[in-house]
Amino acid sequence: MTLRSTALSDIGRVRRQNEDRFLCDDTLLSYGVADGIGGLPGGAEAAQLSLEILRDSLVDANIQQADDLIPLVHTANERVLDLGREISPNVGIGTTLTFGVFRTNRLLLANVGDSRCYRIREGRMNLLTEDHSVENEARMRRARGEQVFVHEHYRNALTRCIGQPTQPDVDVSTVPIAVGDMFLFATDGVTRMLSEIDMTRVLARALDHHERLIELIRWANARGGADNATAVLVTVDALT
Repeated sequence: MTLRSTALSDIGRVRRQNEDRFLCDDTLLSYGVADGIGGLPGGAEAAQLSLEILRDSLVDANIQQADDLIPLVHTANERVLDLGREISPNVGIGTTLTFGVFRTNRLLLANVGDSRCYRIREGRMNLLTEDHSVENEARMRRARGEQVFVHEHYRNALTRCIGQPTQPDVDVSTVPIAVGDMFLFATDGVTRMLSEIDMTRVLARALDHHERLIELIRWANARGGADNATAVLVTVDALT
């Protein structure tokens, strides 16, 4: 297949450090983002290490189905946990991890945390991942008829992350792809600032591939830039 990809990360308007990292590897056909957990030390280190371990693992891994990604995520979790014991023994470190590996006619997707992956097809954007956050978990429980109250201060807290003592449950899925599909991997510095309508509008513009991300992050910063903003955009140009 023929893919076209680009990536961009910005510190935003509020944070003093960029703790986001991205993976954009056309050789491994693997793309994704990691967002170091705010409020903990070592967020940038956790995000960086998780993607380094993932990239190294993909070099020798025989990835044919989505479940094959789970051991790679668990390896990253163990390594981030070990690093956390060194640099932050009292509270640890953590990061989100959302990434995909392209194989013939499909995208194999894995997610832990609240970074996201979307598919844009024929002008319509579909969310392919589920946020592992207190707010989203409460929303699903309410849909089942439960009465759940979430304090505003904790609504964005993660229920799963990379770097936790027990291996996290990893959401994996297989997504069919078609020529013309665009896939957006983004941290919450983008997705909390912009609606799906806004993002679709920007990505549909007749801009250079990289300029689309420049415009996307410019909009996120114009809306307040409350967090680091990172995005990876992949377009399927041809299938073989």
